[in-house]
Amino acid sequence: MKTFLIVAIAVTVLGGYAFSHLISERQVSAQRSTSANPKPETPFFCDRTALTPEQRKRQQELSKILRSSVLGIQELPDGFEFEFPPDLSNYQALTEFTPLERACCPFFDISIRLEREGGKLWWRLTGREGVKQVIHAEFSSWIKR
Repeated sequence: MKTFLIVAIAVTVLGGYAFSHLISERQVSAQRSTSANPKPETPFFCDRTALTPEQRKRQQELSKILRSSVLGIQELPDGFEFEFPPDLSNYQALTEFTPLERACCPFFDISIRLEREGGKLWWRLTGREGVKQVIHAEFSSWIKR
């Protein structure tokens, strides 16, 4: 009986070790397959076909409104952040403009930020390496006001 108990314990311990090793190997394998096949990145060019003619016209109208409202620009390591007066009209223009911009330029990371207690309104445009030059070219009229 004592021998049977020792064998049962040994089988349980070895079985647990084998099971945990199997799970660990599957996790490593899954990580390898995920990192071996990363999501393809969109090339740096604006897809002019992503918007309808009406959407393109509205994007241009909003761009003109927003460009004239820019109070300041902060250059970031990976892009730019544009400061706007924190009023409702600028916020609404940004919330309408952002999805249009994202549709034609999906390689941008875009965020709208409102500082607390009536603080500043910011529109951040960043991305992976190389995107800063694209932003500088596409938004040169905003930057060189």
